[in-house]
Amino acid sequence: MAKNISEKTVQDLEFTTVLTHVAEFCISELGKEKTLAITPIDEREELLQELNLVNEYVSSFINENRIPNHGFENISQEIFTLNIENSFLEAAAFLKITTVSETVNELLKFFKKFETYFPTIHQISQEIEFTNVIIEAISKIITSYGEVSNNASPILKEIRKEIAKIRGKIGESFTRDLSKYAAAGYLDNIRESVVDNHRVLAVMAMHRRKIKGNFLGSSKSGSIVYIAPQATLNYDRELQNLMYEEQQEVTKILKQLAATIRPFVPLLHSYLKYLTHLDVIAAKAKYARSTNSLLPAITTEKKINFINAYHPILWKNNQSKNRETIPQSITLNEQQQIIVISGPNAGGKSITLKTIGLLQVMLQSGLLIPVDERSETYIFDTILTDIGDNQSIENQLSTYSYRLKNMRYFLRKCNKNTLFLIDEFGTGSDPELGGALAEIFLEEFYSKKAFGIITTHYSNLKVLANELEHVTNANMQFNERTLEPLYKLFIGQAGSSFTFEVAQKNGIPYSLINKAKKRVETEKIRLDKTISKLQKERNRLQINSDNLERQKTKGQEHIDRLAEKELKVQDKLSGFQELYDSNQKMPSIGRKVNELLNNYFQTNNKKEFNTNLQKWIAAEKTKHLKKTPVKEKTKEEKRKDKRDIIKKQEVVKQIEKEVLQKVVEVRKEKKIEEKKEATARANYAYKINDRVRLIDGNAVGTIDKIEKKNVFINYGFFTTKAKLEQIELVEKAKK
Repeated sequence: MAKNISEKTVQDLEFTTVLTHVAEFCISELGKEKTLAITPIDEREELLQELNLVNEYVSSFINENRIPNHGFENISQEIFTLNIENSFLEAAAFLKITTVSETVNELLKFFKKFETYFPTIHQISQEIEFTNVIIEAISKIITSYGEVSNNASPILKEIRKEIAKIRGKIGESFTRDLSKYAAAGYLDNIRESVVDNHRVLAVMAMHRRKIKGNFLGSSKSGSIVYIAPQATLNYDRELQNLMYEEQQEVTKILKQLAATIRPFVPLLHSYLKYLTHLDVIAAKAKYARSTNSLLPAITTEKKINFINAYHPILWKNNQSKNRETIPQSITLNEQQQIIVISGPNAGGKSITLKTIGLLQVMLQSGLLIPVDERSETYIFDTILTDIGDNQSIENQLSTYSYRLKNMRYFLRKCNKNTLFLIDEFGTGSDPELGGALAEIFLEEFYSKKAFGIITTHYSNLKVLANELEHVTNANMQFNERTLEPLYKLFIGQAGSSFTFEVAQKNGIPYSLINKAKKRVETEKIRLDKTISKLQKERNRLQINSDNLERQKTKGQEHIDRLAEKELKVQDKLSGFQELYDSNQKMPSIGRKVNELLNNYFQTNNKKEFNTNLQKWIAAEKTKHLKKTPVKEKTKEEKRKDKRDIIKKQEVVKQIEKEVLQKVVEVRKEKKIEEKKEATARANYAYKINDRVRLIDGNAVGTIDKIEKKNVFINYGFFTTKAKLEQIELVEKAKK
């Protein structure tokens, strides 16, 4: 837990519910565990990095470079076992390690390739070492099916050859006995069965003594007995010995492999940590996409400006019930340091307060939040909350005693980098005495320049908020006719509690309400009535203001459309003018050319004609340049062009370098393949009917005869003699 955001604050704001929703998007158990353990981050740099990681992952959903699958199996137990000296893992466990290594390598290559798209993820990926040593070491020993390869050692290869032979002999022996005893009429119609992984003969009970072998059971009715033939049993004992030897050799090989991989245990730990972190980042990103969340601007100036902010838990619940969630916009800054929200119960005061607190805690825990993209906020050192009726039965504390203890904690922790959220401020005691103490607390928070939001019904706190320069009253809007909440926050005016109006709406007799009014101090009723009247008036003004705003918007749209049409008309007129000027110019050009040609025909002086033509063209060019002068590039533009050319040349050089490296690698691989082929050719034992050709020739023939180092090749029309080293195989003889 972050040192200045307590467990109580996290519980008050239901942050753990959000984490539960985020964890649903994880694809691994380790990712879920880490997600559910998320706490607010203390270090600013670490927090900004985490937010950028999530933001970059969100961007991968909308660009073409989708991040590869990062699914992985938990290899914690395998790493633990591997770390024990002289221990070994099963073949399938090594295969899990290979899969994890391949996944990490694929991700490292991807983030290196697309560093410009994912700079922060690439930065954390660089901390992981890229290596194929683990993969290559395991792939030499373990097959893709999770078994030890025959080629893992010469001894294992030989043992498995013997096992295959013995199994063949067991099969032949059993088939022979099966045919023999079936012909003698000793077997039942089913002929054979399997008992304890052994093939057995299904013998009729009356003939059981006529067959040599081991009795391994009988049918339920007793009419059939199952016997393993004696010859098969002899081979079976030999097979068991070989299988024991195979197991011993496999264990030895796996221990050697474990010893090879053991130095990489710290790297495997880092693989697991990296993939788990990436799973958490991906879950946060998927949750952000599902709730339309984003990263607001993080400012160094102390302020909160949440525009169209949603409470994500409320939004999710309302969405499942097809209900609309009303967004809230709220601002806290040096001029509006504390907001006091008042108004009737069930109007949305607590939800507004919780929305701001939850979004701030989410952001400071590395989660994106559902707000408008123009929103911005600050990173607070401390977030304090006092929400709900918290009676402590264990400590025998009343609600008020508990809240006083909480206020003592607030006063000790509160400073200029604090955000505090208090629901139903001052309640739990005598209204007048509790209200007076609440005033003192509010003034103390104000003097410490802390930012905060409180909700209250106390009139004295509304009055105090009006008197303090940087404290603002606010209320949740209510429909005064239907007395239904509108769930919209209005900044700048205190709200009426609508106590008697709500009581009347809920069926309390009017006579009782009147009696209650008489018992309340006249001044309080007048104040509440005045506030109620002002709120109704403000609602009417708000409606008019909204209508005027809509009309203004429509008028502006109409003006914009007219301006757009005017631009189109101007463009057309300009085009017509150019066309007209061009058409007017054509006869003038024709007349001038005609004049020059007539002069040439009369004088037949080619030199004079060329001189006059060039002068005329130069004059026309000068006129054209005056009308449309060529814009010279500035020094900065020239320098930019030069930098771009250099950059392109560097990219080309880099590509050339990479291609050359690839060519060298391909050539090396080709040479290795050629050596392998040459070795295979040299070691090949030629047979009759093999199709071959001379190394320097193209014609293909068939080997008729082989004598020591000479072969006789039949080409159809003739036969020729050649040495073995002069020929190469085209196709082996068909069996």
